[in-house]
Amino acid sequence: MSLINVSNLTFAYEGSYDNIFENVSFQIDTEWKLGFTGRNGRGKTTFLNLLLGKYEYSGSISAVQFKYFPLYVENKENNTLDVINEIVPDYLHWKLMRELSLLQVSEGVLYRAL
Repeated sequence: MSLINVSNLTFAYEGSYDNIFENVSFQIDTEWKLGFTGRNGRGKTTFLNLLLGKYEYSGSISAVQFKYFPLYVENKENNTLDVINEIVPDYLHWKLMRELSLLQVSEGVLYRAL
């Protein structure tokens, strides 16, 4: 079991008078399936960016390594399969095909440009 541990997190954007987070503390078990919901401008994306280390803040955040989705694709002319190869070079093709099948998505999507 791994935890994302947030202690006394305080954050405000530069030049802002109001904190987005103020002395927030909590733990999240990484085995949980969670979704962040809420109205626009309430801090969901800001929190994910804090986890990614994109902003300076006070307090502490300890987290497992993770990736934010959707991932950035540099060359949008590449087809989907090429992009997958760039992002996850050691992926297993049969697992990809299984997931497409379970999602009822045609294999043809792999050969289209993004």
